[in-house]
Amino acid sequence: MSSLRTETQQAFVIKPRTTIRGHTGYVWNAVHLPGGRHIITCSEDGSLRLWDLESGAQIGEDWRDVGEKAGVITIALSPNGKAVASGGRDGKVRLWDVERREVIAKWTGHTDAVISVCWSADGERVLSASYDRTVRVWDAEIGKTALGPILMKTAHGGVHAARYSHDTTKIAVSGLEGDFKIWDAKTGKLLSTIEHEEIVWSLTWTSDDKKLITGSYNGFIRVFDTDTWQQIATMAGHNGGVFSLYHHNRLLVSTSFDRTARLWNLDTNLPVGPPLQHEDGVNGAAISADGKLLATGCDDNNAYVWDIHTILENAGLEDILSSPDVSLNASTNTLPAH
Repeated sequence: MSSLRTETQQAFVIKPRTTIRGHTGYVWNAVHLPGGRHIITCSEDGSLRLWDLESGAQIGEDWRDVGEKAGVITIALSPNGKAVASGGRDGKVRLWDVERREVIAKWTGHTDAVISVCWSADGERVLSASYDRTVRVWDAEIGKTALGPILMKTAHGGVHAARYSHDTTKIAVSGLEGDFKIWDAKTGKLLSTIEHEEIVWSLTWTSDDKKLITGSYNGFIRVFDTDTWQQIATMAGHNGGVFSLYHHNRLLVSTSFDRTARLWNLDTNLPVGPPLQHEDGVNGAAISADGKLLATGCDDNNAYVWDIHTILENAGLEDILSSPDVSLNASTNTLPAH
């Protein structure tokens, strides 16, 4: 990639604030719990684990579904912070009680790995996407399919990512084709098909739903206006596929198989600070509620915690975290072969 202007005042090396060790498989994703002191991670080793952010120490035993060993690929925290939805290689969607640290519901219907889960803003529904070419919407209280399966008639060879808009009226979906699709979240009706220059591996809506951002298999990040569905910006910098996208107000985080995570200013679409270097490919990412800490999951079986507030201070950009955040506390990611 060509060199880019970066919004930072001086060159400096960024190292993780905390390295979290203990998983025995890829760390796929993480979520921050309310209070800013703990995160939950999920892994290919089949477990969820609770960690102290300051020390990096695991709290309690591994969270496991008794008798099950399938890798856990994706997790999302409920809006009230009391439950975690997870998806795994066995095609099941599970709900975990955060306080009790155990499975409280198990939903079956998908026939292949579930690689993306997302809560509706009101906490009443969970959206899941699978390599079985379907997206399902689940009633979180009764555990039944409220909508779907949808996408059964498309040519997608598996769904890469699915994400609710923040007003919960639409669902954005990407697959193996060079496009992404917008569906009505209440009826399952296809609303739009947007052509894309590359296969979309990840996507996210901005908090006001005015933009949708995509991450591509070849490293490009593209921004679309959701009124016209015209592309309005391109962000280049990654040298590998963009595995996940996570935004907090006007800050975007992207993770990639090029072993880096990057910060982006959504006001200017420019990178902020240097790339955050990892030892292996970077999977999911999550930002704390106050915007100060970033957690990343890595193929080296570790999770990392980064002090991104210092990076923003160095660049004079603390204000991009100032507006209220209404994110659904879930990154979106795909699951390409490793």
